[in-house]
Amino acid sequence: MIASMEQGRKMNRGLWLACLFALGVFPHVVGIPRSQGVAQAADLTVRVSGDLTIRALGAVRRWDQDGNPTRQVDPKAKIDSPVLDAVAEKTGEDVWVLRNLKPGRYDLILLGEGRLRIDGFDFAPVLEFDPFFKGDSRVDEDARAWVEEDIRASRHYENKVEPLYFGGDEKTIRVLVMLIRDLPTSYEGDFPGAATIRHEIWQYSWAYGGWKKERRTRVLDRCILHRDELRQWTWLWDPSLGGIEVGKETVRIDYRLPDLQARSLKGLYPY
Repeated sequence: MIASMEQGRKMNRGLWLACLFALGVFPHVVGIPRSQGVAQAADLTVRVSGDLTIRALGAVRRWDQDGNPTRQVDPKAKIDSPVLDAVAEKTGEDVWVLRNLKPGRYDLILLGEGRLRIDGFDFAPVLEFDPFFKGDSRVDEDARAWVEEDIRASRHYENKVEPLYFGGDEKTIRVLVMLIRDLPTSYEGDFPGAATIRHEIWQYSWAYGGWKKERRTRVLDRCILHRDELRQWTWLWDPSLGGIEVGKETVRIDYRLPDLQARSLKGLYPY
């Protein structure tokens, strides 16, 4: 009886994932880890509350323990098809479970009804041997204002460059930056109306009495789609869903979905 119940549970999980693939939700799962013993895998349980409807939830391990990217960024990715390391099962009305995650640092990604995506993040190292910073870390307000003005005053290929979140310490400021080009691009011949959006982590370092932007950046994603579709998306970033450490024990998270009208989270809103 125990064996048959376990077999049934695995079959149900397989059917759930098959349905997600058939519906086109999260088709780019790069590997759902199998259980390798209690010491090597753990579950991540997320209880979601709020008025929005979530149709899928997944986890991505963007960085290794040293802050290096775990994979190359797909330059033609789709907003509604993020690359993931695991897809959650919905086990209750508001409960999602990511099973048998390998130890590491994960960001959660939620897809909602309509064109809604919410990503977790933290500030990965930009330079070698630097530490991670939490996504909700704070920096001096005057320093933040100077860095923001420098970004907005600089020339960029993209016609919309928006600093979303700032974090760091007295000597380092990192910025999650959204870069959009919805004017004609070199893709126009093959893809009329093409627009691009990407997110990067930039770093400013304190040196010789002033803030200096490092040339190196960390790229989180890059998507291409028609500009009319891009302008209908809501793609937000929430530090409370990022940098989740998974080890040997089950991790439990309670997450309340944002009020979109209040615009409490930063990112892309329809325009």
